Amino acid sequence: MELKTELCAQDVMTREVHTVTPETSLKEFARLLIQHNVGAMPVVGPQGLLVGVVSATDLVESDQPLHLPTVVSLFDWVLYLESEKKFAEQVQRMTAETVGELCRKKAVTCAPDMPVRDVAALMVKHKVHLVPVVEEGKLLGVVARLDIIRSLELQ
Repeated sequence: MELKTELCAQDVMTREVHTVTPETSLKEFARLLIQHNVGAMPVVGPQGLLVGVVSATDLVESDQPLHLPTVVSLFDWVLYLESEKKFAEQVQRMTAETVGELCRKKAVTCAPDMPVRDVAALMVKHKVHLVPVVEEGKLLGVVARLDIIRSLELQ
């Protein structure tokens, strides 16, 4: 009788990953997305350490019109009725010139031994299409939705 072992991230991940650095210009990032036919890329720093993830969606969102927060002026005070922090982040993203200024630094990641079903659950929960596989902060590969679909053949 053959025991069926559960597939893990390291079994299905893409190891040859197209990456960018925080210093990559947004114009170059857009060119790379088209050249490599991908929708997102890990952002890596020195020694291959993961800095974040940047996607085509981030690029498109950075080109959106600025939503001004609702404020109330009372005497000499200005009170934000919405998050002042969110407004500041929106301004930063709109004025970004490099990947480092635009990327999402709190990337959803997984360990190499995380079961594929748990990686899929992360994708659904966090609405991401790409999960970097990291060990001690270093990028080993990525699991994309297509990798999850391909893994169904292996099970």
